[in-house]
Amino acid sequence: MEEDNLHKLSPHFVLKLGSLTLDGRHSFVILAGLIIWPSMWLSDLGVMSYVSATGILSSVIIVVCVFCAGVSGGAGFHGKGRLINMQGMPTALSLYTFCYGAHAMFPAIYNSMRKKDQFSMVLLISFILCTINYFCMALVGYLIYGQNVQSQVTLNLPVQEASAKIAIYTILAGPVAKYALTITPIATAIESCLPPKYQDSKPISIIIRTSLLISTVLLALLFPSFQSVTALSGAVLVVSVSFLLPCICYLKIFQVYRNWGVELAGILIIILMAILVGTLGTYSSIAQAIKHTDISGV
Repeated sequence: MEEDNLHKLSPHFVLKLGSLTLDGRHSFVILAGLIIWPSMWLSDLGVMSYVSATGILSSVIIVVCVFCAGVSGGAGFHGKGRLINMQGMPTALSLYTFCYGAHAMFPAIYNSMRKKDQFSMVLLISFILCTINYFCMALVGYLIYGQNVQSQVTLNLPVQEASAKIAIYTILAGPVAKYALTITPIATAIESCLPPKYQDSKPISIIIRTSLLISTVLLALLFPSFQSVTALSGAVLVVSVSFLLPCICYLKIFQVYRNWGVELAGILIIILMAILVGTLGTYSSIAQAIKHTDISGV
């Protein structure tokens, strides 16, 4: 995401380090990693929550800026195209599923809350607000650009417009604000597997989190298609963590499967839909990722 938007702002950027020359896209991935790196030193969830709050605000700002770009940028709300495109449905469902992939963060958020009895209400309000925001973004993007909308709507915006620049700069701040918090469950799980004397070591924690950041940078260089990687994550990881596993664990823990009823039928429908979306989305995403893979430039 950083790579695509920075390249839109500076399409002719080239980074030269001695005899080594990197084109703009690969340079931006590395620079983005370096900018995010200091946030990886934070381990206090309370501090990171304030940092990630800017990412929440950025989502609303982007929707407003895209709307303003449609009103004042001359594009108008005249987007054309088929409202429902069955060929792109697997990718669309995978992308939409990715937007609800925060379940891995729930334990960390719960443990960091002062008033844990409000956790359910926090989740409900969060999902409602996210859904409203996603719907507004999808509606505005479709009405303005129709079927010509790109994988990131900011790539459609004219850079000469002030609202477009605000949207692009805001979306650039998103990964910087959210990455450390997003990667925390993975880092915590790795640290828990270490010997007890190393689990609370700050240097070891920084090394683990830095290694995760480096692996992300390498993957971004190898698979530059934001749409394909995001859709693949939604189809494989989010479907498993956010839909299949919670339903299966719920069935096992509360033994709902012993009594046929509306609750069991609803859970089975969710499981079947998750398997369908996961299978179709994985196939579609892998095909697109292979198509857009740039191994020669790495």
